[in-house]
Amino acid sequence: MTRMKSKWLILFMVFGLLIAACGGSDTAEEAEVVEEAPAETLESPATTAAPTATAAPAGPTTSVCMVYDIGGRGDLSFNDMAYAGLEKAVNDLGVDAQDLEPNEGGENRAELLSLCADDGKDVIIGVGFLFGDSITEVATAYPDVNFGIIDSVVEPANVSGMVFAEHEGSYLVGVAAALKTQTNKVGFIGGVEFPLIQKFEAGFVAGVKAVNPDIEIDIKYATVPPDFSGFSDPAKGKEIALAQYDAGADVIYHAAGGTGAGLFEAAKEVSESSGSKVWAIGVDSDQYNTVSAELQPYILTSMLKRVDVAVYLTIESVVNGTFAGGVTTYDLSVDGVGYSTSGGYVDDIVSQLEDYKSQIVSGAITVPDTP
Repeated sequence: MTRMKSKWLILFMVFGLLIAACGGSDTAEEAEVVEEAPAETLESPATTAAPTATAAPAGPTTSVCMVYDIGGRGDLSFNDMAYAGLEKAVNDLGVDAQDLEPNEGGENRAELLSLCADDGKDVIIGVGFLFGDSITEVATAYPDVNFGIIDSVVEPANVSGMVFAEHEGSYLVGVAAALKTQTNKVGFIGGVEFPLIQKFEAGFVAGVKAVNPDIEIDIKYATVPPDFSGFSDPAKGKEIALAQYDAGADVIYHAAGGTGAGLFEAAKEVSESSGSKVWAIGVDSDQYNTVSAELQPYILTSMLKRVDVAVYLTIESVVNGTFAGGVTTYDLSVDGVGYSTSGGYVDDIVSQLEDYKSQIVSGAITVPDTP
């Protein structure tokens, strides 16, 4: 009996071991499946992840610093056009902006640029060719900061130079002056006599002569280097304009920044005192829209220099991460320069102006950029 119980006990134990062995085999197979599952899961996000999971977080706000040229904000011309581009960037791109003005002589340009760089600005713009030396110095000292300069080209790779075909736009307003003069005498007032402003002169003269080579052109400059006050002296502008009108000119074009405000006053004064209408031509911005209503009737047109567009596009490139140093030229082919039609005073000659414009863009007319 005892032997029988022992035999059954041994059989029961053997049977149990067999069952355990089978169970262990099933568990091992299940473990292999569990180990493979994570590998499949790692591949799935590439095709099934929700858009919110892959969206890039918003970057920090781009900060901009602009330092104006002599004359500063309120010149109704060059500096104000630069500010218009900055203002558009604030409104459309959401950038943080700071703008500064140099002292009267402009000796602290480098100091202001460095102040902006030390403050961690993403892009710093110097408004005008007079920043050439200063921006070269500061951009070299801050190679990781983006800089922009208007009307100049400098060496550092982190500076974007914005230059314009002022002679092309000036050619078109020269055509307008020639088509509108009744006395066959017109005038040009330059702010400071140096190569940049001479581009305006050269284009204007060429446009006038293209229409009528017999028209007389009276050319005067407010100052010569190193005196750059010729960009901010309305009294001087008025004095020159009155003399030119008195000498027989009935259309005068200025490329003199804030000094040009004196031209508009002179045009009104002479027209009212003589009883004969004389014209003024503005520059940089559509100056019909920047002067008082009482001066608007005397502004024939303006040579548009789209500094606002250049400033905006430079800031936008920093926001988009596409900023590149080098030079960008804004000419007639991209409407970087042009003429205004506000007031309707050139409506009757627009077809002729557009014909000359198309010839310049096509290369049929080459406009000189030196007198």
